[in-house]
Amino acid sequence: MKTIFSGSVSRRGLLKTTATAALITAVRSAFPSGAFAAAATPEVTGAKLGYIALTDAAPLIVAVEKGLFAKHGMPDVEVIKQASWGATRDNLVLGGASNGIDGAHILTPMPYLMHTGKVTQNNVPVPMTILARLNLDSQGISVGTEYAESGVQLDASALKAAFEKKKAEGNEIKAAMTFPGGTHDLWLRYWLAAGGIDPDKDVSTIVVPPPQMVANMKVGNMDVFCVGEPWNEQLVNQGIGFTACTTGELWKGHPEKALGMRAEWVEKNPNAAKALLMAVMEAQQWCDSMDNKDEMSSILGKRQWFNVPPKDVLGRLKGDINYGNDRVVQGSNLYMKFWKDAASYPFKSHDTWFIAENIRWGKFAPDTDIKALVGQVNREDLWREAAKELGVATADIPATSSRGLETFFDGKVFDPENPSAYLDSLNIKAAS
Repeated sequence: MKTIFSGSVSRRGLLKTTATAALITAVRSAFPSGAFAAAATPEVTGAKLGYIALTDAAPLIVAVEKGLFAKHGMPDVEVIKQASWGATRDNLVLGGASNGIDGAHILTPMPYLMHTGKVTQNNVPVPMTILARLNLDSQGISVGTEYAESGVQLDASALKAAFEKKKAEGNEIKAAMTFPGGTHDLWLRYWLAAGGIDPDKDVSTIVVPPPQMVANMKVGNMDVFCVGEPWNEQLVNQGIGFTACTTGELWKGHPEKALGMRAEWVEKNPNAAKALLMAVMEAQQWCDSMDNKDEMSSILGKRQWFNVPPKDVLGRLKGDINYGNDRVVQGSNLYMKFWKDAASYPFKSHDTWFIAENIRWGKFAPDTDIKALVGQVNREDLWREAAKELGVATADIPATSSRGLETFFDGKVFDPENPSAYLDSLNIKAAS
């Protein structure tokens, strides 16, 4: 007997709907939570989210693989690989409706740089929103094997003489990061400057996409780089260089990537934004469990995601760090945090540091009103609403927007309530 489907419902559409319903049922069983039923219906069922092949994109990837977006009423979310942070920016400028993306796994300062038009074509501002932090810690600063004898680790000054000698011989010192004003740029600059190496005068900073770092180091295109995992680990595994330090050694518990969205999308779809947040939060909790690290590494290593051996992902996820210079640490607490220690919460105090540091290096004007800018971009209010609807324990919801004073490896202290004091100490005049 021939079955006829009337109206706009096609056989393919019905099959898709049936499959989605089955997936939602299965995921609800695997991740029991009353949040789905309690939450307001999302205005849309999908969003286009970009990601770079870095371990800290795991919450978005796991949310897809485990059906968590579907669980929260967003079965049509796409998580799309981006070639570089520049490509992420360009696709965010376009927006999902114009064959770009609506949001992304993103370097925390990038939404601020885009919101103010600092990194967009013709300096046209693209209003942006930060909904959540995706992780803490576990980036790395790695150095080529030619500097093995320097013994450089956390103290970058061990490279100063070697760099000076190489420059005197007519060679350029190249320090690679992933995006000007982004987190890797800031970690690299902080580390070099603390060691007496001026990142603007003593080296040439270059931009290299994360997945291309190892290949470029292999052919001698750079002397040092800062990037997320698994690329520092892969560098060591290939015997091309070593890790001088992890960024958690610079600033223990530092914020890293964020879930950034076009502000226009969030304003039009506030319920969908909360649904995305709830799915990502659940994924972050799953990612944080040590029991899931092996499976997580296998997921990320898949061809469609990172296309790397799972072992390149796994070690540092568990805190096992082979620095590659005869230093091996087992069970370090420098592993990547996705939920522990309020890793998901978008603290305004953290964003304040990123802007202050970008003032330090000339990306923002000294008179930038930091507090006002953070208030425009950071939507911790939506995070709180999503957390309550998800049933997150009160103890896991920070009481304030600030983590208080932040202390760095060189003894510097940053007071988020008084960023101008930090900048004044660097002889930079900031707005109060």
